[in-house]
Amino acid sequence: MKRSLSQLPRPAIAPSLLASDFAHLADEIARVEAAGADLLHLDVMDGHFVPNLTIGPVVVEKVRAVTDLLLDVHLMISEPARYIQAFAAAGADNLTFHAEVASDPRAMADRIHELGCEAGISINPDGPMERIRQAAPHIDMVLLMTIFAGFGGQKFMPEVLPLIRTVKGFLTTQRLEVDGGIYPDTAAQAAAAGADVLVSGTGVFCAPDGDYTRAIAALRRAGGKASD
Repeated sequence: MKRSLSQLPRPAIAPSLLASDFAHLADEIARVEAAGADLLHLDVMDGHFVPNLTIGPVVVEKVRAVTDLLLDVHLMISEPARYIQAFAAAGADNLTFHAEVASDPRAMADRIHELGCEAGISINPDGPMERIRQAAPHIDMVLLMTIFAGFGGQKFMPEVLPLIRTVKGFLTTQRLEVDGGIYPDTAAQAAAAGADVLVSGTGVFCAPDGDYTRAIAALRRAGGKASD
């Protein structure tokens, strides 16, 4: 059974596996699940749309086998249409593609829905915002990058906050996700602007004390207070 974004709490905390220890991936997933993660964020990079390479459907399939959490798969790739079927078959619950490479976002979202997944659309800070507005009625989540996609550990860009407010203004039931430099202080800023799904990689997996429960609780507390 597919898991739904609509069932997630507000805010929902999504540890990004990009920052996890891939040599012990199953253990890392078990730890964040026990620590209170609401979903898992998986970054797929192709070395073309972004200058980095990460994972493919095989890894998503292995992750699916060890957790019941919603799998939020972020396709930072130039040709998402070529791969959405493979990622859906591997067990993704949500597939997010980039507005920069989707000339017809509605058609892409429709195809993702046909495959049994929910659909998200993402954009870099300098991407085509009007395409997000046009796609909004046909998708389940908007993912606003608060950094430029490609590498973890970057610093949150506060200039994206007005974009979060703008997008929040034309969404109805869709979720609004942010990703990039999310720690308790920036989680509070993003949530106050309207974000309700908070992706954090180094903020969770690289917590100074190694306490994932404390890290996730801090993000949830900061996001919850800001959105009240």
